[in-house]
Amino acid sequence: MPEEKYVAVVTKPVAAPQPGEAAFFDVDNTLMRGASLFHVARKMHQRGAFTMAQAAGFAWKQFKFVARGENMDDVHAVRDSALTLAAGITVDDIKALGEEVYDEMIASRIWPGAKALAEQHLRVGRRVWLVTATPIEVATVISTRLGLTGALGTVGEISEGMYTGRLVGDILHGSAKAVAVQAVADAEDLDLRRCWAYSDSYNDIPLLTLVGHPVAINPDARLRRHARDNNWPVYDFRSGRRAATFGLKAATAGGAVYGLWKGFARIRGPRI
Repeated sequence: MPEEKYVAVVTKPVAAPQPGEAAFFDVDNTLMRGASLFHVARKMHQRGAFTMAQAAGFAWKQFKFVARGENMDDVHAVRDSALTLAAGITVDDIKALGEEVYDEMIASRIWPGAKALAEQHLRVGRRVWLVTATPIEVATVISTRLGLTGALGTVGEISEGMYTGRLVGDILHGSAKAVAVQAVADAEDLDLRRCWAYSDSYNDIPLLTLVGHPVAINPDARLRRHARDNNWPVYDFRSGRRAATFGLKAATAGGAVYGLWKGFARIRGPRI
C-alpha cells in the first residue's frame, strides 16, 4: 500500500472489479459545497475550542472559498489554527468530531451530481478514492458514508493516543495529491491512463494530468480555461447545469458516463 500517512481504505467496489481502473475525487467544492476543513473548525468552535472572533474569520474564509475557489493562504491559516487547537485531543474525540461534522454540516452539502458520478464508477466495478487536504478522519467518514473505496487525506501526528499539533508529512494538496495517487496506482496495479480524476481547482492540475480522464467540477476560472484549452469535460453543479463540451478524451477507449442524475438536466453523456 502507499504511504500510510495518507491512506484509509474503507470498502470494495459493488460490481466485478475493472482491473487497472479507478476514479479519484477531490472533496472541497468538488464532491461537496464549500470546504470541509472549515466545517471542522466550526464544530471545534461549537465545542468551545476558540473565540467568536476566530470563528468569524473561519466563516469569512469559507464564504470566499465558495464564491471564488481555493485560496491556499486561507486553507493554511485554518489548518494551522486547527492543528494548534487539536494538540492534546484524543484520537477517539477527533473521530467522533468527524462523524458529527459529516452528519450536521457535510451530508447536506454533497453535490448530487458528483455523488452520482462516484456511484456510477462503483456500479461498473471501479474503485473510488477521495483525495483531499482535509483531515484523514473527516475524509474517511465521508468515504465510508458514501460507500467508496477509501480516502487519502492530511494526517496529524499522534503520540500516546493524542494529537501533537504537528502533521505527518505535509498537507495533502497540489502536487502532493499526484504523488499519493501514483503510490496508490503502484500498490493497486492501476493503469492511470484508464483512470479518472475530478477536481474544482487549478492547484490540482498535477493530479488531473496524471490520469487519462481528467474532469473539472465547479472549476475556478483558471481550471475552466485549462479544461477548455485541453478539451476536458466540465461540470458546474453550482447552477444546476452542466457546462461542458465533451472532447476527444471523453469519447475514447471505454468512454464515460458523466451525466444522468436526479435533479439535473436529462443529458446523456458517452457510455461507460
